Amino acid sequence: MTDSAIDYMAVFRALPGMMALLTPELVYADVNEEFVRVSGRSRDQLVGHYLFDVFPDNPNDPASTGVRNLEASLYRVLATGERDAMALQRYDVEDPERPGEWQERYWSPVNAPLLGPDGKVVLILHRVEEVTELIRARGRSGGGRGGRSRVLEAELYTRARELQELNERLRQAHSREREVALALQQAMLPDRRQVSHHHRAAVRYRPAVGALNVCGDWYDLVDLVGGHRVGVSVGDVVGHGLGAAGVMGQLRSALSAASRVAEGPAQALDVLGRYAHVVDGAESATAVTTFIDFDRHTITYSSAGHLPPVLVHPGGRAEFLDGATDTPLDARPDPIPRPQAETSFTPGATLVLYTDGLVERRGEDIDTGLARLSNALYRNRDQDPETLADTVLLELLPPGGATDDTALIIVRL
Repeated sequence: MTDSAIDYMAVFRALPGMMALLTPELVYADVNEEFVRVSGRSRDQLVGHYLFDVFPDNPNDPASTGVRNLEASLYRVLATGERDAMALQRYDVEDPERPGEWQERYWSPVNAPLLGPDGKVVLILHRVEEVTELIRARGRSGGGRGGRSRVLEAELYTRARELQELNERLRQAHSREREVALALQQAMLPDRRQVSHHHRAAVRYRPAVGALNVCGDWYDLVDLVGGHRVGVSVGDVVGHGLGAAGVMGQLRSALSAASRVAEGPAQALDVLGRYAHVVDGAESATAVTTFIDFDRHTITYSSAGHLPPVLVHPGGRAEFLDGATDTPLDARPDPIPRPQAETSFTPGATLVLYTDGLVERRGEDIDTGLARLSNALYRNRDQDPETLADTVLLELLPPGGATDDTALIIVRL
């Protein structure tokens, strides 16, 4: 039987567990038959109605946390696009046949996102398993031990609540760390508007999805001494969070300073490698730097273990600048001079530097990602740098966001 021959609506309605589809506004879009049966509400009382209007908090129990916990879980799914399994919840429900009378009920909910083509959450699959009878059976079991079972039941429920509260505190701590790391990165990276105004360039930084995946990708563009020259660089620090962001700032600043006095990009990376040797967390960091001479129409470049820049010629041909690739920073105990190469360009060409989050995908050969980048640059070669940067990110990054940071800098030559 093919997928097209399966009536998925009928499958959804017949699923044995309680299932509901919620809109991002937390309105019931659909429910299956089991949800109708167990909840004691008709489809008309559910579909089209706000979840917490149908199932509000028990006004007779001010300490109840069921609504608050469920609401927090659903908004987490909307914010992260990730599945959220909740701890055992006590969530009392008003008796549909006796308004004002509330039934003590226990539930085990799981909330999962359904993503649209743009990677945003369009629906939430709300699956609920009622465990009220199980909890009550524990209290009734064991004859004379019933009291002890009831104590164990209460202890289990208490521990589940404590675990959920602990998980929520951890999520908040991780969220704060992510916000601080992003703020730190933004403060240390060159301002987009200043770069674009002075150099016909566009820069972009996209953090990885997930609360813990803020990494150490960076970009830089500096004026060089002597003639009409600029230095353009990108780099990638191994690791996540505040530590990686801090190392990123140190390496970017060091390379920026070294580029202003170095004879060429290889010497600038030599200096940076020696500096990285004394910076904790800089092990295996990569970087590539290019010196653009607008008077001579040349690009001199050197790479410390980084993916090659792309020179897009006016006709659309993409040339990967891979003639001077060496080991990552701090890879050798005793550094030796790094290689350096030079190529010429025609005015109107485009230089593109990027980090691996743009092209690498799990289970895919890196050449596939590089070909995807080359093709996108060819098809959109006539766009201005700002538009081209947005187009490249849109075409190459996964709809839900990449699992690694992405730094991108595009310079029209």
